[in-house]
Amino acid sequence: MALATQPSEIAGITWEQPADLSNKLVQERLSPAAIKGFLQLSKCWKLRDEDARALLGGVSNGAYYALKRRPKKTLDQDKLTRISLLVGIFKSLNILYSHKLADAWVQLANTNPMFGGDTPLAYVLRGGLPAMIRVRQMLDARRGGR
Repeated sequence: MALATQPSEIAGITWEQPADLSNKLVQERLSPAAIKGFLQLSKCWKLRDEDARALLGGVSNGAYYALKRRPKKTLDQDKLTRISLLVGIFKSLNILYSHKLADAWVQLANTNPMFGGDTPLAYVLRGGLPAMIRVRQMLDARRGGR
């Protein structure tokens, strides 16, 4: 019996080599799905527009609303990286918890020493990209049983 294997390429990106997010063609190819995923995640997490803009790296009101109206915009490397981390957090939460808790988790006070009693959202908003990475790593470790 043959073992199921993962596809070697998705959207032109192979498993062996991470996507070159500095490449304009890669940015153009990944941006529509990234924007759609981020906007859906924002709804599930019930993010205020102010918080969603901050998670994207502090985009202006006008740029954010343009993004919501026209999700075909090409994102830069920083925004694609941020969205990738947030989607990874979203995925981990939905693996670890019920749908309802997974969606609420970012807005709930957390006793984990990392958060100091604050919400994961507040922690990430204060800490930016490094905080997103830490939360993603923590949740990935929990998924792995560590």
